[in-house]
Amino acid sequence: MSAATEAQATCGRREAPPIDRNAPPGDARVAPRDDPDTVIRVSRAAAIKDGYTTGARTLASRSMTGLARTRVTPNALTAAGILLCATASILVLFESRHEILFFWLGAVVFVVGSLLDILDGALARAGGKTTPFGAFLDSTTDRVSEGFMLTAIAFVLARHDHPVFVAVAVTAVAGSFLVSYTRAKAEGLGLRGDVGIGSRAERVVVISAGLVLAPWGLLPWALVLLAATAWITVVQRVLHVRKQLMEDT
Repeated sequence: MSAATEAQATCGRREAPPIDRNAPPGDARVAPRDDPDTVIRVSRAAAIKDGYTTGARTLASRSMTGLARTRVTPNALTAAGILLCATASILVLFESRHEILFFWLGAVVFVVGSLLDILDGALARAGGKTTPFGAFLDSTTDRVSEGFMLTAIAFVLARHDHPVFVAVAVTAVAGSFLVSYTRAKAEGLGLRGDVGIGSRAERVVVISAGLVLAPWGLLPWALVLLAATAWITVVQRVLHVRKQLMEDT
């Protein structure tokens, strides 16, 4: 190769466009971009989820402004929430006496307890009472509250001889815990881990709807939906963390 040709090649290499750190991995860029509708649907779903999540947090913060001036502490709301969720799970165990009464009562108490569990963070922010231990306690009690209710539901399904759906309930519990774990682990690495379709609020809605519709035999299928969304969320969070780490390398 002549010196002129070599210089031309070197110059060509120097003029190569810079690597875009925000671009997808190489294998993704090579893949054919023949399904833009899927990307649009995913983006719209994420935008809708972010929209109502932000709106709910804003509303919660505003509603807690007055309560922040009182002596009620975020930890008191957390304790009340977990107590109510435990009470709701006990009520569900009495469904054999009157299905509609105890399933519906359990659903109402569970929703109230879950709301208190959600609002304790808003109260802490509104009153300037946020602490690392409070955040840790809040995250831990969220899992305990769900564990109480899903254990009660699994017991009811076992009593009605539905072993397959008992296994589904156990799968839902594992998925629910992993949803929280993946977020905590991601944030411990300094990354964002709050993505996915099945966060705490969605799980509360699915469980409550399942309890309301339980007298008509739809509770087992609500568990199927809960387990599916939980594990999909785990996969979404793992992939999202992987994407962030690849962008940083």
